Amino acid sequence: MLIFISFITIICIDNQAFSQGYKIKTIVIDAGHGGKDGATRGAFSTEKEVALKTALNLGKLIETEMPDVRVVYTRTSDVFVPLYDRIGVANEAKADLFISIHCNDMPLRRSTVTTGYRKLKSGKRVPITKTVYRKSTSTRGTETFVSGMGRMNEQDEVIKRENAAILLEENYQENYQGFDPNNPENYIILSLMKNNFREASLNFAKMVQNEYVKVGRIDRGVQEKSLAVLARAGMPAILTEIGFISNPEEEEYMNSEFGQTEITRGLFNAISTYKKTVEHN
Repeated sequence: MLIFISFITIICIDNQAFSQGYKIKTIVIDAGHGGKDGATRGAFSTEKEVALKTALNLGKLIETEMPDVRVVYTRTSDVFVPLYDRIGVANEAKADLFISIHCNDMPLRRSTVTTGYRKLKSGKRVPITKTVYRKSTSTRGTETFVSGMGRMNEQDEVIKRENAAILLEENYQENYQGFDPNNPENYIILSLMKNNFREASLNFAKMVQNEYVKVGRIDRGVQEKSLAVLARAGMPAILTEIGFISNPEEEEYMNSEFGQTEITRGLFNAISTYKKTVEHN
């Protein structure tokens, strides 16, 4: 407990630098999923591939146009990185921003379809049906999340999907059991960590969404969710869904050179705006 309190104290002291010549020096870019955590896919690509491509392109753009900023990646290839370790990389690097890049997806929904008809002895025709599972392919748009309080196993589609990787971690119980929000002490610790960077995270998330809107993307807004990858962030941190891989048009866009350029430029512009805002205060 004392270790956690000391960590919070350090964070609070460091955060005062926002008004004392604070500079954005290090940005950690997290390509969502990877390796064995990579089942989400569209018609021809996987989320983990698109996320990695976008992360590397964004990092390259930052390194080219912001040479004074150090870029750190949580992964640069198709490997599995535990959620706990991803934010650990950012905390260890003393990052000033953490950006986790993902593609959205629609859940499978159960429905019944008619495959034909058969005649009863009475002559009446009755339908032959079967149960199928389908995804909506019309849902589209972008949304960005910041860390929120609540249970990490809530029955929320986003939380279930993005926190599912916890179960793939060998020591996931050890990594997360100490941060159960239902525990009063842990709730206080998490609240301090989240509240300290909540406003900055929300502001940055809104800047990201504004950039998507500027190029005509559908704005699904900024939300606070109990996402494991953001839970222990010692800096402003967001998870951004750059589009729906379950939507054929958005999948094509996210994989295209044009789409990649537009997405990464938008993220870069948001970073640039945020950097100017906090450094000039």
